[in-house]
Amino acid sequence: MPEEFERETERFQTAVKLLEAPAQSRQELIEEYQRRSEIAFAASTRRNYRQIIANFKSWCQEHGHDSKPPVAPRIVAEYVEYQGGKIRPNTIETRLWAISEYHNANFCASPTRHRLVELALKGVKRTYGASTNQVPPLCKREVLDAIEKLGQSRLETRDKATLWIASDSWCRASEIVAFKVKDVNMQEDGSSLLFIERSKTDQFGERAYAYLSPAGTRAVFEWIKMAELKLNDPILTKSQKGGKRTPLDPATISRIFQRCTGRKDVSAHSTRVGAVHDAFRLGCDLSSIMVAGRWRSPEMPAR
Repeated sequence: MPEEFERETERFQTAVKLLEAPAQSRQELIEEYQRRSEIAFAASTRRNYRQIIANFKSWCQEHGHDSKPPVAPRIVAEYVEYQGGKIRPNTIETRLWAISEYHNANFCASPTRHRLVELALKGVKRTYGASTNQVPPLCKREVLDAIEKLGQSRLETRDKATLWIASDSWCRASEIVAFKVKDVNMQEDGSSLLFIERSKTDQFGERAYAYLSPAGTRAVFEWIKMAELKLNDPILTKSQKGGKRTPLDPATISRIFQRCTGRKDVSAHSTRVGAVHDAFRLGCDLSSIMVAGRWRSPEMPAR
């Protein structure tokens, strides 16, 4: 607790010094911060940040508040209450992160840690609940049934490869679409290891591998051969002949699942959830499931 207090005091003192600094020096620091942020954060994070701040500025304008940092804690608390019941609490927390980063980028003390804001968030959770919706599982049996019904067209061959990769590897949509042909490392038994360069829980490229069964490997190579993909091409790309060899959007994975299974309730995350259901039914322990799915804590797979 004393250490946390000392860090907060240090941040406050730094903010005061920056506010007293000449305008030119302050602007140079802000520009350097922006430049370094472009390198430090993923493209998707930067997009989300810009969208959240744009929405926050619009809300401030509509409600007669000045959105220029530093924004008063009572205004941020009002913003939290306004969102209560409209969006999930964890989404509100993401937006608070963006508002905090907005202040950091302008070298102003963040209002998001103020007690007024904390109480507003607690009030929202108590009033509307803090539960999160779990996507429906898509288990292996259902995936295999869907694969069996697919034919031999380019679209169906690509979709087979997609279903095998998703259900075998337990990967997230962002990881699935990032795989390139060179990332498939075939093993002696006919299976493969898929090289994961980066992931949601590995932003700095510590890297990992995911499993692809022999049947999945055959399906993937069938698609690679049909599409005439090169080593640096993404595996999952447009199915049209002569189309651009660019990675699919992660949202497309959800649409593929829905089209192949006939279910509108599943998403790209459903095979990951289904894999955990299958593993528990087979008697796998939680630690093994965490390793297979590359979870850092037991909370998500246990849920």
